[in-house]
Amino acid sequence: MAGVPHPEPLSCASYSAVELSLDNDRVILLEQRELPTVERYLSLADCAEVVAAITDMVVRGAPAIGITAAYGMVVAAAKAPREPSDFSSHMTAAAAGLKASRPTAVNLAWAVDAMLQLALSDVCESAEDRVELLADRARRIHRDDVEACRRMGAYGAERVPDGARILTHCNAGALATGGYGTALGVIRAAHELGKAITVLADETRPYLQGARLTAWELHRDGIPVEVIADSASGALMRNGQIDLAVVGSDRVASNGDVANKIGTYNVAVLCRAHELPFYVAAPWSTVDMACVDGNHIPIEERAAEEISMSGERRMVASGIGVRNPAFDVTPASLVSALFTERGVASPLGPASLNQIAPQVAAKSRDSAMEAKRHV
Repeated sequence: MAGVPHPEPLSCASYSAVELSLDNDRVILLEQRELPTVERYLSLADCAEVVAAITDMVVRGAPAIGITAAYGMVVAAAKAPREPSDFSSHMTAAAAGLKASRPTAVNLAWAVDAMLQLALSDVCESAEDRVELLADRARRIHRDDVEACRRMGAYGAERVPDGARILTHCNAGALATGGYGTALGVIRAAHELGKAITVLADETRPYLQGARLTAWELHRDGIPVEVIADSASGALMRNGQIDLAVVGSDRVASNGDVANKIGTYNVAVLCRAHELPFYVAAPWSTVDMACVDGNHIPIEERAAEEISMSGERRMVASGIGVRNPAFDVTPASLVSALFTERGVASPLGPASLNQIAPQVAAKSRDSAMEAKRHV
């Protein structure tokens, strides 16, 4: 497909946030900091480079960085010492570095832990076999994410009325996932059903993911989109120009509290004040059933320069403090529904999440039984 420097992109699109090279020794990332003006891909052959790319937001979005971290573990294994004890130390250190790169997104830790457990198992006789096994697992994480996005998109599209004017915040599209998108997956699915939707994309300060990325994706796919200032949505709701909001998430606590890009809470409060649906779309890997509530979700604090500087121009006078939390937490009570690949949680809370959660255990049992049949 044009654009992606990969013969078989798992994104199934003309662009990819992340791919693994066919020979399993390089992570291919779209340099999202240069969008929308430049579409350029990086080829990273070292796990430390992958860590830096996640930290510096070359790639972002909870599912996408989870996939990137999984591929990072593959390239770490490709360069690891062959001695078993040295290999274990090398992979454990690689996992720690990847998990520290963006602490809020639970997908990242989930993917890294799954890869480390496999790396330290005794199922392979050679180093080459270990790399191939890890690559297969990482690609399965990628494929599963794309399929999950399509399923949650179908669930969400059922609640999008024909002619809806949809507000979204940040970027929860193909650029933030393995492909198709979470919140934008809902929008894409509604569009594919022939619903005459239009999208208003918050610019999403300070990093402008909505203006730079969401609008780029939707325009490229032929979905009508306009960019608005973050502070404009309240007035537009009051004037009857927004019908619903749908966003993604970086972590959902077991009580249903949702962590997402800073400014999401503002949107949820405005939707409640104007009696509009506020939806969240996220894969089950984003749901952290071990996290009691939103107060226990770590919130990343990013560099002050993202606010105080605009390129080379200083926007805040020297000596003035800056606060730059990357995420906020929206209480479950403000969420009309959570769309996951396993179903819809509505009203969002422990009861509705627990109704979906048993399916995870059932699928794990089915997978184990299938594996035993092939031994």
